[in-house]
Amino acid sequence: MDPSHPLWASAVEAPQVIDHADAIAWTDHTDLLVVGYGGAGVAAALEAASRGRQVLAVDRYEGGGSSAANGGVFYAGGGTAIQRQAGVEDTVEDMFRYLQLETQGIVSDKTLRHFCDTSVETVDWLLGHGAKLSADGVFSEKVSYPPLRYHLYHPDNSLLPASIATAKPAARGHRTAVYNQGKAWGLGIGIWGPLDVAARAAGVRFNRHTEVRQLITDRSGAVLGAKALTIPEGSRAAARFVRYIQRANFLLELIPPVIPLAAITIALARRYLTAAARIEAKHRVTRFIRARSGVLLSAGGFILNRTMIDHYAPLYSRGLPNGTLGDTGSGLRLGESVGGALGSMDRITGWCNINPPGAWVKGMVVNQQGARICHEGAYGSTLGDAVAHSPGGVAFLIFDERVHREALTQLRPGDHLVKYQRQVARLNLLMNHHKATTLEALATRCGIDAQGLTATVRQYNEVASGRQTDPFGKQAPDVTHLDQAPFHAIDVSVHSRFFPMPVLTLGGLRVDEDTGQVLNASSQPITGLYAAGRTAVGICSAIYMSGLAYADCVYSGRRVGRAI
Repeated sequence: MDPSHPLWASAVEAPQVIDHADAIAWTDHTDLLVVGYGGAGVAAALEAASRGRQVLAVDRYEGGGSSAANGGVFYAGGGTAIQRQAGVEDTVEDMFRYLQLETQGIVSDKTLRHFCDTSVETVDWLLGHGAKLSADGVFSEKVSYPPLRYHLYHPDNSLLPASIATAKPAARGHRTAVYNQGKAWGLGIGIWGPLDVAARAAGVRFNRHTEVRQLITDRSGAVLGAKALTIPEGSRAAARFVRYIQRANFLLELIPPVIPLAAITIALARRYLTAAARIEAKHRVTRFIRARSGVLLSAGGFILNRTMIDHYAPLYSRGLPNGTLGDTGSGLRLGESVGGALGSMDRITGWCNINPPGAWVKGMVVNQQGARICHEGAYGSTLGDAVAHSPGGVAFLIFDERVHREALTQLRPGDHLVKYQRQVARLNLLMNHHKATTLEALATRCGIDAQGLTATVRQYNEVASGRQTDPFGKQAPDVTHLDQAPFHAIDVSVHSRFFPMPVLTLGGLRVDEDTGQVLNASSQPITGLYAAGRTAVGICSAIYMSGLAYADCVYSGRRVGRAI
């Protein structure tokens, strides 16, 4: 696909081709140009600068991207300093064997092994640069996100029986020791912030409010640099742009989108974004940046580009986009414009987090035919993937009165839940909750096949009695008899209004796994062009687990820094 294609859906332009590097009047020069200064960008910049390279990083916004805005979880294992301090035993071999199950060959075993082999060193590197990681509190149960007093937990499926049969589980979710008014987002700054400080100290230059629109190549296809549009630093226009973007972000975070009033705050946020776009259109100046050693594309994914989502991953079109303003796919389109090949573009992670409350795991998640679709205790992205692949993306959580009462007990006030987890669960019990005295009546209310549902509950109760083995490997204490009326259902479909599925893109540009160099359709590297983070196919491009994307950003970013 190229910029002339009707599905291009991007402001990225076709490349400018010149005869040689001196054929253009460059505005700036550097060794490495980093396009997108999030987790992968800052890691690459710091690694390259520490090895004596000149680095210029640019970002359309303030930097940090989704890495700074996320829940602050970093996936690492094999016996990290944090694990050892917390008394958690882990080995590289167990980490490798487990991740083989999850990554499903998305990268070679050689690359996955190297990722695991270097995990301990990576955490040491982060800590050495001031990353705010802590060994205080180990949460040893299955959960989508732990209470905020815990900083090490299982952010994956390692506690499921099928995984335990392959590898010994260990808590590998390293959560930052950052507090954001009790929220579970904006905590990734505890890693990105210190790396940014270290990168600046190492000589990295960072230009905000700068959007790369075009790559510049010679006639052989080698990337020489880029054309960028910049709001002049220190100008009144830049100050107004920052103010509008800050107000828009504040409004977007003010009310969870499941609350009806959120429509008002989202509309107001869009007004500020429109005003910011007008400033860009009027006040930006054009720059031509020469990158002697290469251009790194690390501009995030494409979850905010609805046209691209509809084209590449329509199953998730009705999900709730989970990203920051820069996740428009511009980095992917820049790579494509010079022949870069895309991979795994249909891979989207959708999170169906029914735990907490933990009692809900004892219920069943079924499709419209009334058939179960997954181990209900699986990590949210695994369950979400099963929901998205159900007919119409429709699924319901089914439980009985006994489970309902247990869930209500678990939702009582206290510090055992993050506030938003309690709010979402209570909201769904109030606004997205169906109840009936019989399974047949419940099925009718939900549009589920009644015979299918009753047969599935009958089989499930046989499992609870120990007379059958669960086809999904579910075992006590995650299974219980569902026989106490009334029976309950919550709509957990992709498009559920009050239980929306947050979605995030995992595909990107195909890269050489030794260097991060972007590959063309013939699997040949494009000279001078690299990609990392969610702009590239990487460790987490098969399925998402908390912290694995952040870890892949740092791993793939440092890989490019070393290659440069």
